[in-house]
Amino acid sequence: MISWPFSLRRSGPWPRYRAFIRAQGALLLGVLLFSVPVFGDVERRTANDGQLVMEDIPEIPREIFLSLFRYQNVRSAGFRAWTADGQGIYVSTGFGDVDSIHRVDMPLGARRQLTFYDEPVGGVSRQPGGSKILFTRDAGGSEFAQIFLMDPDTGDAELLTDGKSRNGAMLWDRRGDRVAFQSTRRNGASNDVWIMDPASPGKAEMIFESPDGSWWGAAEFSANGSKLLLANYVSVVDSRVHLLDLDSGVTTLLAGGLENKSVNNPVAFDDDSGGFWFITDQDGEFNQLAWQAMEPGAKTEYVTADISWNVSQATISHDRSRMVFAVNEEGMSRIYLLDTRTREYRLVETLPTGRVFGLRFSPDDSRLGMTLNTPQTPSDAFVLDLGAGPLDYGALTRWTESEVGGLDMRKFRTPDLVHYPTFDKVDGEQRQIPAWIYRPAGKGPHPVVISIHGGPESQARPTFSSTYQMWMEKLGVAIIQPNVRGSNGYGKTYVGLDNGFQREDSVKDIGALLDWIATQPDLDAGRVAVFGGSYGGYMVLASAVHYSDRLSAAVDRVGISNFVSFLENTQDYRRDLRRVEYGDERDPVMRAHLEKISPVNNIERISVPMFIVQGENDPRVPVSEATQMVAALRKQGHVVWYMNALNEGHGYRKRENRDIYQQATVLFLQQYLIGD
Repeated sequence: MISWPFSLRRSGPWPRYRAFIRAQGALLLGVLLFSVPVFGDVERRTANDGQLVMEDIPEIPREIFLSLFRYQNVRSAGFRAWTADGQGIYVSTGFGDVDSIHRVDMPLGARRQLTFYDEPVGGVSRQPGGSKILFTRDAGGSEFAQIFLMDPDTGDAELLTDGKSRNGAMLWDRRGDRVAFQSTRRNGASNDVWIMDPASPGKAEMIFESPDGSWWGAAEFSANGSKLLLANYVSVVDSRVHLLDLDSGVTTLLAGGLENKSVNNPVAFDDDSGGFWFITDQDGEFNQLAWQAMEPGAKTEYVTADISWNVSQATISHDRSRMVFAVNEEGMSRIYLLDTRTREYRLVETLPTGRVFGLRFSPDDSRLGMTLNTPQTPSDAFVLDLGAGPLDYGALTRWTESEVGGLDMRKFRTPDLVHYPTFDKVDGEQRQIPAWIYRPAGKGPHPVVISIHGGPESQARPTFSSTYQMWMEKLGVAIIQPNVRGSNGYGKTYVGLDNGFQREDSVKDIGALLDWIATQPDLDAGRVAVFGGSYGGYMVLASAVHYSDRLSAAVDRVGISNFVSFLENTQDYRRDLRRVEYGDERDPVMRAHLEKISPVNNIERISVPMFIVQGENDPRVPVSEATQMVAALRKQGHVVWYMNALNEGHGYRKRENRDIYQQATVLFLQQYLIGD
């Protein structure tokens, strides 16, 4: 009989441990009942009521899930919205299996849970001038999100959308009467813009029909509600701003386009001066905060031209007197207040070093809510007091303090920024690739996990990761997060270096990292694993193709194994978006190139043990990308562990699945990276 480390009672710690018990109990039951050979020599078993399928994954020792238990109980809380009176806040946090909406009425006060679903809540938006809350939720990770309207006083929620299409990008008008949103309900593929009165959702109407497969969404209503700023995302280097007249239906291009291919993200109308605020890289390497008159072709005023890093987000106060914007400075967030009249801005110096998300002014503009994450602390909600002047600010107050499983935060390791040389040159000098390295305690040499981000245009940034802290403490590994070419945050030239026929140049950056590791006395070049998800999963597979002789293990999560089959089978609403990035498989020359570089077509070059993790309902990288890779590896007689969650999509959002996946990853790394 198993001796559990806590009492199985429904008072006290029961809510926190219930999911753990269910997951581990189901796992052990799966070992007893479902460990039977299938598909030849493959050992198959299930857990979590049959929803988690594991093939050729050994039984996870009891000591592993007990030793990881505290790390898997680290929590976080994200600021989502202010209450109607501005005295409290709404946060999303996961005390159970998934993230839910909670209300907090004072700094470090109790969290009152408002939603109780088996699926996590997505977007959250409170009604201006009212208390109702819009939120999105999908089923099984399908990403076909539906929009709900909730009364926070009762917790009652009403479905507003059709229950079938993909919906999101919700935007209230300034009076709180109507909601603009994005939906694929017209044909299942186009990202159209719709509008509805939440009191009569059945009368929702399409106000903008997407002419192509790109992404369209509403950014802000004008003060009188007659016009709408639209964002049009074509690719990471091509986005546009449009003005939609709701009375006439006429749409006008304001910034970007085929003749001026650039990043242009709308922020807000300038009610006083007849212009609009937006973020753009039109005339420089980096995204800048800018202002422009409403007329097409008007001259752009670059407000932050002296900041040589990307402005990543911005929002305007309700009275339009000030803005707040965030700058991504070598991966870390810097927050500035801006006087919209004088264009002067000031750095907020009281924020800790880390990342900032979800900036929101309180209803009376006296405070600023946000989510802060540092390398040593998980995400939590904070509030910054603002002064009378647009550039004045006061104290920063912590509103939530998330649990860290009883761990000593003082022992959490922080990453160092390094740069390593790669294969090509810039202005006669070797190109340098930025990377963050987390080093465990001790002298080493330490085994290494190279963790590769997705996107491909995402960016590894110095954030808190309970997984990395767990690996350092329990496995003694160092973790390196490289920002290979194609990563965002380093200028538009850098982000475009992996496009089209240059795709494998980013894989060469991993080879250069392996060379650099061999020069570091505290790192063990003979024990290196690669780890990544989505596009990072492709990078894992491609690294295994090119560098199997230099790797000990590889973990691919929801990765692309064949670009052609991926593009043909990804969901309709995102296919054209991905073709812009990876290439159009309908072009014979590009198709041949994509087939040539696809890992599943180079299986004979892979010899490293592989752990492949997938969600059955993944709309982005279909499950077929995993199954064809697993089948090809098995045909060659390679070691491959396979995990598939039948109730998940692009990543594991349910704790019972995520816990077992993390435990299996530790077991895999123990066996193939750490060794004896």
